[in-house]
Amino acid sequence: MIPAPPSGPFREGERVQLTDQKGRMTTTWLTSGGKMHSQYGTISHDTLIGMPDGSLVTSTGGTEYLALRPLLNDVVMSMPRGAAIIYPKDAAMILAKADIRPGARVIEAGVGSGALSLWLLRMLGGTGKLTSFERRQEFADVARGNVESVFGTNPNNWEIVIGDLSEALPNTFAPGTADRVILDMLAPWECLPEVSRALIPGGVLCCYVATVTQLSRIAEAIRAHGGFTEPEADETMVRGWHVEGLAVRPDHRMVAHTGFLLTARRLAEGARLPKKPASTKTPGTVEDVEAWTPSDNAAWSLDAIGQRNVSDKVLRKRGRDAVRAASQARHEPPVTFTQADDIATENPQVDDASAKETD
Repeated sequence: MIPAPPSGPFREGERVQLTDQKGRMTTTWLTSGGKMHSQYGTISHDTLIGMPDGSLVTSTGGTEYLALRPLLNDVVMSMPRGAAIIYPKDAAMILAKADIRPGARVIEAGVGSGALSLWLLRMLGGTGKLTSFERRQEFADVARGNVESVFGTNPNNWEIVIGDLSEALPNTFAPGTADRVILDMLAPWECLPEVSRALIPGGVLCCYVATVTQLSRIAEAIRAHGGFTEPEADETMVRGWHVEGLAVRPDHRMVAHTGFLLTARRLAEGARLPKKPASTKTPGTVEDVEAWTPSDNAAWSLDAIGQRNVSDKVLRKRGRDAVRAASQARHEPPVTFTQADDIATENPQVDDASAKETD
């Protein structure tokens, strides 16, 4: 089972979030004799150790900070990122629309930075199985470090498979043995045949895509496949409110579009959907469809859909940050790295505590 989050007084080895008067947050791992440094002075870790959650502390420079254990929402938004994360607002909808429940056998592709993996594992509660597929070892290492930093260990019901989903899925899941499949990838339509074979009848497919062109392409691919219910698509927007005295109004800024969710359920073998009434809409031409959603898979790239790719140098640094956080959560000695160390190696855990820090 996944251990429950800690409660009670702060203890050595825990992650604590400090928030100043302006709402700026700093996360620190408590160590005996340690200090949190900022331009507003320092706070001794020994002062925090033993204090109850939700305490007020003051730095040597006179700045007040509220000390709290970070919620999973806070951790996800501040943890090292290899790839762009799925925001909590979308993760919550995925848990609901895909009906993630204890005991479910869940497939996730790709794993990215592990943000969605954390929510899925939290919902599974140590039961069932989460299998995360990822093409790049570097991303998998970042995700593993982030997950271990939260749970203090690698959950027994979680496995990361390195490889292309279309090739690796048939070797990992027998036909009809997966309850849920969640695809967060550039071209989810490429692996639709393999996903349909892995899903049980009635199983849920949930796709997270960033652009309307991807949304259209996967929706039409699901319809053309014939083995799923009519796809349903939506997006989630969160608008905060400013509530202070009589000044009650929407915030000037909001988390608007981050991605679309598309869900469909697997039909039984040989089953079909009820016939729909004839459509009165004029069908698009082949040229229209080709211009909107190119059939050439090479045309689909991160640049083409307006997303940035993380450089290898930045990815290695974030991977090392994730490994450090994981070691702290396991209450191990601080992990250090030499310039030659690379998080993408077969063994990303560095045990040489005497190595010179270079980051």
